[in-house]
Amino acid sequence: MIDSFDIRSEVDGHHIVDLRKAATALGGIGRLPITLRILLENLLRNEDGVSVTAGDIRAVAARPADWNREIEIAFRPARVVMQDYAGMPVLIDLAALRDKAAACGLDPTAINPEVPADLVVDHSLMVHAVRCGDAAETNLAREMRDNAERFAFVKWAQQAYKGLRIVPPGQGIIHQINIEYLAEVVAARTVNGDSWLLPDTVIGTDSHTPMVNGLGVVGWGVGGIEAEAVMLGEPVSMLVPPVIGVKLNGSLPEGVLATDLVLTLTETFRQRGVVGSLLEFFGPGVAALPLTDRATIANMTPEFGATCSFFPTDQRTLDYLNLTGRDRGSIERVERYLKRNGLWFDPDFVPDAADVVEFDLSVVRRTVSGPKRPEERRDVAEVPAAARGLIGDRPAPASTEDLKDGDIVIAAITSCTNTSNPAAMVAAGLLARKARAYGLSVAKRIKTSLAPGSRVVHDYLERAGLSDDLAALGFDVVGYGCTTCVGNSGPLAPEVIQAIDGEDLCVAAVLSGNRNFEGRIHAKIKANFLASPPLVVAFALAGSVLKNLEVEPLGFSAQGHPVMLDDIWPSASEINAVLESAIDRDPFVARYAAVLDGGEAWRALDAPTGSLFPWPTGSTYFQRPPFFDLPRSFVAGEPMLDGARPLLILGDSVTTDHISPVGAIAPESPAADYLIQAGVQSADFNAYGARRGDHNVMVRGTFANVRLRNEMVEEIGGWTRCMPDGAVANVFDAGMAYAGTGVEVVVIAGKMYGAGSARDWAAKGTRLLGIRAVIAESFERIHRSNLVRMGVLPLEFADGVSRKTLGIDAESTVTVIETIDGLAPRKRLSAVLRRGDGTSREFQVTARVDTLDELRYLRDGGILTSVAARILPNPTG
Repeated sequence: MIDSFDIRSEVDGHHIVDLRKAATALGGIGRLPITLRILLENLLRNEDGVSVTAGDIRAVAARPADWNREIEIAFRPARVVMQDYAGMPVLIDLAALRDKAAACGLDPTAINPEVPADLVVDHSLMVHAVRCGDAAETNLAREMRDNAERFAFVKWAQQAYKGLRIVPPGQGIIHQINIEYLAEVVAARTVNGDSWLLPDTVIGTDSHTPMVNGLGVVGWGVGGIEAEAVMLGEPVSMLVPPVIGVKLNGSLPEGVLATDLVLTLTETFRQRGVVGSLLEFFGPGVAALPLTDRATIANMTPEFGATCSFFPTDQRTLDYLNLTGRDRGSIERVERYLKRNGLWFDPDFVPDAADVVEFDLSVVRRTVSGPKRPEERRDVAEVPAAARGLIGDRPAPASTEDLKDGDIVIAAITSCTNTSNPAAMVAAGLLARKARAYGLSVAKRIKTSLAPGSRVVHDYLERAGLSDDLAALGFDVVGYGCTTCVGNSGPLAPEVIQAIDGEDLCVAAVLSGNRNFEGRIHAKIKANFLASPPLVVAFALAGSVLKNLEVEPLGFSAQGHPVMLDDIWPSASEINAVLESAIDRDPFVARYAAVLDGGEAWRALDAPTGSLFPWPTGSTYFQRPPFFDLPRSFVAGEPMLDGARPLLILGDSVTTDHISPVGAIAPESPAADYLIQAGVQSADFNAYGARRGDHNVMVRGTFANVRLRNEMVEEIGGWTRCMPDGAVANVFDAGMAYAGTGVEVVVIAGKMYGAGSARDWAAKGTRLLGIRAVIAESFERIHRSNLVRMGVLPLEFADGVSRKTLGIDAESTVTVIETIDGLAPRKRLSAVLRRGDGTSREFQVTARVDTLDELRYLRDGGILTSVAARILPNPTG
């Protein structure tokens, strides 16, 4: 470590970067946003004169003087967290790299995570069993059975890699476990024999990693590709984002929950435009928010479009650390370190931010978002009109007991966004208790489920006696994982599917999740609404999203009296009374003492051992991945695009759910064809997420979403037109056909391309389809980064230019004469469009390769080939 600014000090026998000294050396950083102070500490501690220089440090310290200046830094997070769907490919790639190391004559055991890494198995739990007392045990047993091969690989990785911890299935959701157990706030690390204290910072292979921002921990979501590079010793190469201060005033009204607040903020931030920014909350309203409300807000950061949603640490943070069972000595150390370094919450502090958004908490009302996007915020009374907008003018039947438009068929209390919030969960239980007392019930056709993000939630609901009330309405615990929030809602009843298909019905799902994109919750459900846990129960009681819950009864009591929403909505005093009596430190201590054990089924799971993974012959779950051996995408001296044809032409808000293989594998799909040829029966297809270890499955599922709209064809789904003959084909077959004839292909898209989850396979599949570039009006942060790191070039249309203004169609080709040799970060390039009628037009694009490190990755053919070249003496050996 170089110490250009003389900033070393000691606290409790540990080395620290003393930000008080840094303030003197750098001319004062008193009004620098706390998020930037934490980045500054990171640079000061890692100054080496090469990846981090004194100039980099001065530039970050002076950032508020010029928010428009682009400052590239090398950020080194303290740890990495991964969920299994995105983390499995990372571990598989590391296993392949160990194979290459062994082939080069190196010791494969030398390849390990270079920063502490945790993987939480939470994404594979499917909701099969419901409405029964043993639903959780039944679903976990099926999860273990259906995923035995991939879980065996995880157990192999657990014993093979140093610096890797595994949280086995059945324990909870990554982000809730992160705030309740994994997060340190202030971390202790040994570096070159020296003991250091430093701010806990984290990157995670899931876009909702910023939930930990609610604890005062800087962290954000990245793709598995970037996380893998960090685990192999690469820094996060990034441009320092602008910081937008969010001043909170007032307090939430009676009857309003954190879910209502965060859905309102999602609408506000999307309208304001905060994509890629660091949000830093300050002002008197911060102190009024419980820690769990802050975490709920921070969890929805990707829905805002931002990178972080940071809340500084204060006494509420320490109280939460104590409640969740953290060591009391470490809690005291957190307070001492943060106060010493000026990173503690000050209610009077106003950050010197690029912009400030003021938000009055008192204006928030009960809220629902949908039917297609989290930012589609609506008052509860507006839900029927929103649903009717999807249904159209088809008249409702006069009287029928059969399934009809607007009927709810899934009601799920799910997602760490809300199940981490005890007030929201207790509110749902109290509402269920009151509804039960009135004699209300939920229709059997509705697939109800309760999936807490940690086992402690069930503990306090049991202690409060609320589990029985929820179960009486069908909300039995179905397991501890993401479930419906990530599309693992499981099958609907056959008669429900038959009714939907027979009448082409527009039915609905209501869930306490964070995303409601088309096709995500269930392929048969067109209307999906996000709501707080008690509102999920209320909608389930009502049975239809065409019912106005503000003025229409949810149902009728045993005596025939109408029961209104306000009749059963719990008061703040009722909620607080349960919180005080039912929640304490002991269950957290007990549960997390055993969270890494995994239980009897995990211990009994047979798994290989040794330093090299024995790839199973003929497996459709695991194949040695090709990513370390891919040829370079762009050759020196040759045009970056030379007559490239559009493989797809897409509109706005194409999400990573549309791009990435996600959800169930459809019986009639390229992936299904591959599995059938491999001898897999359709009943055993499993989900794409479970087969992420076989690139042959995953590339066939890329751009295969049933709701994808490719403007080149009339068909909805993974279809395109293969030129020059114009034949309609699935995207995989078209991509392979183009590759076989040497024709370059690109994707053309509108605004917000790649929104949603941090799905690395959205970029990996894009690369394996042979796509050289994506040309869009704008990109969401994580997916743009993933594309570059897979060797795919993101190009952004100039303002006012789009596929529509240019008239790009299936017969068009695109050429960029510029070569990779002359490319620079964010360089403006000239492109030529040639249309099928023989006319041509030149237009401008910006290469969204944002940093010099990203440019290096692109030139090397991707970050994985780049890392292999650094680690191995003969990466092609």
